[in-house]
Amino acid sequence: ILRVATEYNSISFYVDGDTISGFHYELIQAFARDKRLKAEITPVMSFEERLKGLSEGRYDVIAYGILATSKLKDSLLLTSPIFLNKQVLVQRKLENISDSSLFIKSQLDLAGKTLHVVKGSPSILRIRNLGNEIGDTIYVEEIEKYGSEQLIALVAHGDIDYAVCDESIARTAADSIPQIDINTAISFTQFYSWGVSKQSPILLDSLNTWLDSFKKGKEYKKIYKRYYGKRN
Repeated sequence: ILRVATEYNSISFYVDGDTISGFHYELIQAFARDKRLKAEITPVMSFEERLKGLSEGRYDVIAYGILATSKLKDSLLLTSPIFLNKQVLVQRKLENISDSSLFIKSQLDLAGKTLHVVKGSPSILRIRNLGNEIGDTIYVEEIEKYGSEQLIALVAHGDIDYAVCDESIARTAADSIPQIDINTAISFTQFYSWGVSKQSPILLDSLNTWLDSFKKGKEYKKIYKRYYGKRN
């Protein structure tokens, strides 16, 4: 049994009627199938909880896009890159806010603002670096009980003004929530990977060998296109 943690959202892992779908879900199932393993997948909304579960041995793999940061490299092993993504600011469109000074037109406008992120998100480090780059403080509010899609909904409803999340998730949300703006990039486009425990170098090697081969085939291209193709 391969014990897997991921996030429940419309890109990674979701239930539609009696069908389970998702980019990371399909990919980890393909790995499990090829290795004759049974994948036991648990959606965990908190990034920190996923890391904790991995370090405590409750999960073998975090099958979710993890941005490689020096801090994270100390606590887990990252696979070969799986896909490209970047962090974006989610805010309401100019016509949907009463005070135009709330609208962020460029990264410089983030000075003194509070950005909401999923607790423990790697984007926190990027936001802090961004504050140094613009020479001002950007405040970060970490939210423990919600994932990215819930934060986007809070922005749309006016409960919070700003959130930061993966562009792929933000684009999917923008298809059904037209009042949000996702055009301000917080990070450059970077590679995202899966993570395994520092105690699992053999599993890491197995995943990397499989990923390097699988990504060249038709099945991967089909899965990728289903979730990311129309957004690139």
